[in-house]
Amino acid sequence: QVQLVESGGGLVQAGGSLRLSCAASGGTFSSYSMGWFRQASGKEREFVATINWSGDSTDYADSVKGRFTISRDNAKNTMYLQMNSLEPEDTAVYFCYARLGLTDYWGQGTQVTVSS
Repeated sequence: QVQLVESGGGLVQAGGSLRLSCAASGGTFSSYSMGWFRQASGKEREFVATINWSGDSTDYADSVKGRFTISRDNAKNTMYLQMNSLEPEDTAVYFCYARLGLTDYWGQGTQVTVSS
């Protein structure tokens, strides 16, 4: 069983930056791909970014390309999302996930609020 805990959310002004972390326990961290989704109030959960097990392959939603960077440190069992040039439209609860085979594990989410 994999447990995921997000941290690093908060309130930031437009144009600012935040770094989210997702700490994993249980399982073998380097065995699974990971990523981030987000869900704004009243909207469906949407894909943000993903990273493969070794960290050498990443993918991003068009809305965050060039602004967000996903990374992982397998020695620390932690994944990160560096978010720069934040916009009010980035306001959402951000969830990290880990995928092992056909099974997805999810964190509880962390709130990111970007004020204009």
